[in-house]
Amino acid sequence: MFATMGALGLAPTAQAAPRETPFRAPSTSDFHLTGRAAARVVIVGGGIAGLTAAYELGKAGYDCTVLEARDRAGGRNFTVRGGDTTTDLYGNRQTARFADGHYMNAGPARIPQWMVTLDYCRELGVPIEVFTNVNADAYLYNESAGMTRPQRHRTAKADVYGYVSELLAKATDTGALDAELTADDRERLVEFLKDWGELGDTLTYEGGERRGYTTVPAAAGTPGVLLGDVPAASEVFASGVGRYFSFEFGFDQAMLMFQPVGGMDRIPAALTRAIGGARRIRTGAVVSKITDTGSGVSVTYTQGGRTRVVEADYCVAALPPNILAKVPHNLGSGVQSALEAITPSSAAKIGLEYRSRWWELDHRIYGGITETDQDVTHIWHPSYGFHGERGVLIGYYNYGADADSYARLTPKGREGRAVAAGVKIYGAKYRTELVSSFSHHWRQTPHLEAAWHSTPGGPDDPRYRPLNEPTGRVHFAGDWLSYTDAWQHGAFTSARRAVTALHTRVLAE
Repeated sequence: MFATMGALGLAPTAQAAPRETPFRAPSTSDFHLTGRAAARVVIVGGGIAGLTAAYELGKAGYDCTVLEARDRAGGRNFTVRGGDTTTDLYGNRQTARFADGHYMNAGPARIPQWMVTLDYCRELGVPIEVFTNVNADAYLYNESAGMTRPQRHRTAKADVYGYVSELLAKATDTGALDAELTADDRERLVEFLKDWGELGDTLTYEGGERRGYTTVPAAAGTPGVLLGDVPAASEVFASGVGRYFSFEFGFDQAMLMFQPVGGMDRIPAALTRAIGGARRIRTGAVVSKITDTGSGVSVTYTQGGRTRVVEADYCVAALPPNILAKVPHNLGSGVQSALEAITPSSAAKIGLEYRSRWWELDHRIYGGITETDQDVTHIWHPSYGFHGERGVLIGYYNYGADADSYARLTPKGREGRAVAAGVKIYGAKYRTELVSSFSHHWRQTPHLEAAWHSTPGGPDDPRYRPLNEPTGRVHFAGDWLSYTDAWQHGAFTSARRAVTALHTRVLAE
């Protein structure tokens, strides 16, 4: 009907259509007039991409079976709570001892508001709350630059912006930019810089209220005492604190950001319920072979010591590429070469549980991230449970060689090293108030062995064509086949792409 309307000029032409077609979930009504039935689909991997594929295909009545090697669905969406136990590839076994209501998101922990992840939270009924990504009162600490004590984010930012503004304003005022700007442009630029950098009439940065106070303004008689000891420009630039401010300008890091109430794994939990739970999702199922039979797909797996086989019309392969590359298959050398070209990356976190929320009480820090050049890299203050009795800090969120070096330690060794770094910033309570810890390293996590992946050339590189297009009756999905690798948004959108291609194929055959 739509094609006929188009031919008569009653509907938009293909040229007038938007470049990206909005996703439309499959529906049982799609089959009513075709004489066809929904197919059987086996989905290899129960991470966000695999669960999404099963969820969306299930709306049209597809008979989906999800095979997940771990004892829980969600993949790298993993929230650690009290009682959770893991064993890494080094043999380190840990059981979390966090108090009820406290947790750490070992994988994804924040959601930008433009990501489709929030649409799924809305659709699945997962409540959200603000995740504080940037906090003016969190700390910056660059030990290698000679800093002997931490500095508030707001103070460092005021100093960097102030001196950059002063230098640029003076250069403009002395005619250094005459060849680039008109007189009106120069005047407007200087006015902007005076405001942006809090400069005086002489175009000199001398500090101000943006840096903070030693005594904050209060009742009559307490006007407040400005933070003094403004460092020289050379000291500010030498400290290296300016390197952190571009972070908040990143498209995927800008506030506001969000998190599900109660932990990030509320998302896979909701998907699991919507899919049908254990009736559809087989956990502890380690895939050992994928075979395209020409008329269908056969997937062999082991579960509980027994070898089993699932026969289906189609397969969605949603395992991490480094794991999928180890699974024997008959999908050809192009698929294998493409999988092997994608390389895994390391990242790690440690949750430090404290008997009091001393960072709120003593440091007046509510959420946000402390940045440091120590090997802990990022220290996250929790964005939930404010004014509670206890709290869980992320004592390190690091990656690459730093994550690997921590992984080689015992869990107790990781805790000791992380706490020693934190004491330099926060003082003795970073050690004395500690109750328990739990560390998680993705390169050492069985059946995943990666925090995210590097896809040389980008996912549209020709070498990945065998993964972006179906190979036989096997379709592929995962955040690693997107431009937002390491984000759930990438997994959601990649799964949608695979679902659309598979559904279109079923309707056409």
